[in-house]
Amino acid sequence: MNSIKKDKDELREKYLAARAAMDPSVKEERDSRICTAAVGLVSFRYAEYVLMYAPLDNEIDVMPIAEAAWKSGKKVAFPRCDKATHTMKYHMVSSCDELTRDSYGIREPSPAAPVYDPEWAGSAVCFVPGLLYDKAGYRLGYGKGFYDRYLSEFKGSRIGVVYSDYIMPTVPRGRFDVSVDILLTENGVKTVKK
Repeated sequence: MNSIKKDKDELREKYLAARAAMDPSVKEERDSRICTAAVGLVSFRYAEYVLMYAPLDNEIDVMPIAEAAWKSGKKVAFPRCDKATHTMKYHMVSSCDELTRDSYGIREPSPAAPVYDPEWAGSAVCFVPGLLYDKAGYRLGYGKGFYDRYLSEFKGSRIGVVYSDYIMPTVPRGRFDVSVDILLTENGVKTVKK
């Protein structure tokens, strides 16, 4: 096993356990503060398209951001993953009711839902889940590379969603890892210096 993968796996195990052990009321409060900060972002306010993720049980609950986007007339998309190629496409949906659980328990849009095309006119923001981030905006996810592949082509604002105490000076990274532009935490927003 190479050193970067080993380091990532050890960090992943440690922080997944810590996140699972978080008091539910503390998590709810922190998640709420993150969502409030998100809808105050200039990039969110001016975005026509909002690319979201449907959180797993222990992930930061960003669904109120999607609700705020729909309420203000924005177009909202969620990812649908192709496990064979480790790629994903975002599909447009008009409510959370259009998401169904796949074999891994991840809520996804129907394959028949319209696919978001990054070439469409209009500004876009993408909220990116991560278990850990570093100060340069690189993330530690679940190790499959879906987001790195997608974000390498995405032209809009990339917003990493993370708890403030889950930001490290650096995380182990490989040559295909892609950084975000902004770190969104319960304590506000941190712009990543490129």
